[in-house]
Amino acid sequence: MRINNRNLLILKIMKENIILKKSYRFAIETTVLCNKLKNKKEYHLAGQLMRSATSIGANVSEASAAQTKRDFIAKMSIASKEAREANYWLNIISESGILGIDCKQLVNNSEEIIKILTAILKTAQTK
Repeated sequence: MRINNRNLLILKIMKENIILKKSYRFAIETTVLCNKLKNKKEYHLAGQLMRSATSIGANVSEASAAQTKRDFIAKMSIASKEAREANYWLNIISESGILGIDCKQLVNNSEEIIKILTAILKTAQTK
């Protein structure tokens, strides 16, 4: 990543927001995996994983700028659903052995993101 003013701002915001940081890093890591899938001509899996994995951070980012509590909960709920979908695709990729590499760390990362989002949603819905 090139460091410029925009990237410095993104890094500063992410440093203060753990779920934004984790979802951004997860999107980068899954993008690398998706490129490997495309090289193996696994376009469908690559597309499904890419859409769900990158959507998590996009929705978390939108939620951080929500104007209402309802809007915040809606965006975080979408992020949670996308994290669960990404986890599903990662498990298929991992267990099928398509790439011949271990994807367990990405599976673990997606599970951690799901847990964080679940806790955020529970807290937001009870307040």
